[in-house]
Amino acid sequence: MRTFLDIGKELEADALSPSTMLALGEETLECWITANDQVPTDKEKEGFRLIALHRQGAKGDPSFNACRETCRELIYHYNLITLDPEHDQTLQRLNMMKLVASHLYYFIAGKIEKSDFGEFCCSSRSVRAKLDS
Repeated sequence: MRTFLDIGKELEADALSPSTMLALGEETLECWITANDQVPTDKEKEGFRLIALHRQGAKGDPSFNACRETCRELIYHYNLITLDPEHDQTLQRLNMMKLVASHLYYFIAGKIEKSDFGEFCCSSRSVRAKLDS
């Protein structure tokens, strides 16, 4: 498993495939789960491991539910792109998927730093500044 910072660095790359971005989302959640002394599940929920990992990470932590829709949106864009890769908006969808994967990463970064994170937006400048240094 990559380090959390390595995941963040890869998310900064220019060209990422939909499967890579989905995998980075999974790895981000794996970091959260292992930071809480658990073993990440290999199971799937609703056809995706990302949803199962989110479910596992949310147990006992209601503030973690703040990223549920982010996980679902990551899958939504993955499905849009993979079901119709020749669509005229594929580039925009790839860009949006990257933004959503980054949003998930910043949320988890905030949760690792401050466990009750989720009460406010995870795009906080202070969180991003600490990760960039």
